[in-house]
Amino acid sequence: MRPVDSIAALGRARTAASPASRLLRGLACAAALGAGAARAAEGVPAALVDDLVAANHILADQGVVDGFGHVSVRHPGDPNRFLMSRSLAPALVKPDDIMEFDLDGNALDARGRAVFLERFIHGEIYRARGDVQAVVHSHSPAVIPFGITGAPLRAAYHIAAFLAGGVPVFDIRQAAGATDMLVRDPALGRALAATLGAGPVALMRGHGDVVVGSTIPMAVFRAVYTEVNARVQGQAMALGGPVTYLDAAESEKADKALDQIHLRAWDLWKRKAAEAR
Repeated sequence: MRPVDSIAALGRARTAASPASRLLRGLACAAALGAGAARAAEGVPAALVDDLVAANHILADQGVVDGFGHVSVRHPGDPNRFLMSRSLAPALVKPDDIMEFDLDGNALDARGRAVFLERFIHGEIYRARGDVQAVVHSHSPAVIPFGITGAPLRAAYHIAAFLAGGVPVFDIRQAAGATDMLVRDPALGRALAATLGAGPVALMRGHGDVVVGSTIPMAVFRAVYTEVNARVQGQAMALGGPVTYLDAAESEKADKALDQIHLRAWDLWKRKAAEAR
């Protein structure tokens, strides 16, 4: 190779390896990934994706989830699909992490992204419950004792009035014998959905809970206050006296009020989560 050719080749190599060229290549890759994410979420309002991302961050900020747990929303244009992030700690979720699934748990645009093992929780609840538009699954710590003892979780105060109808416990052994405790297939998802029935919350023995709602804010509200109520009830029980829970009439009236005011909490949590990013 002539000296002039060697110098030209070296220049081209330096240009290809320069920070500016690497940045341009990175931007091009990001644009390609963004286009794929846009295709996966086609027909989904950006505001809904933003709310789903915010829900992940809120649940982490409120101590309902940590590195584990997930939240989903039904696709607004197709009731047989739902949106959920790729397998990722909730606090780290961004809009580009949101994926689309069918009710069998198949990712419609995986692009090599890892998915949650327990996505079948969401698909089977959406299949069983046409009224449900959002699902939260967590390992909410204060809730765990009520799934492994004989003490039922009950509405201890008015903000958790939605619990007054009773909270069933899903025991995975009854559906599949000895397992790793994960709802990792449609059959287990159907068994959990059957335990949930028409209610807003079901506990999962030795695991956590599942909470549903007619909107993302409502599901998040219920998930947060299920955890808070479990702490309050546990403290009351530890005091040793009889606990006076909400009765049916009180619960019905309080729950109607919560329907009207729960967005106050959502707006606060969403703002706090945005400021923390």
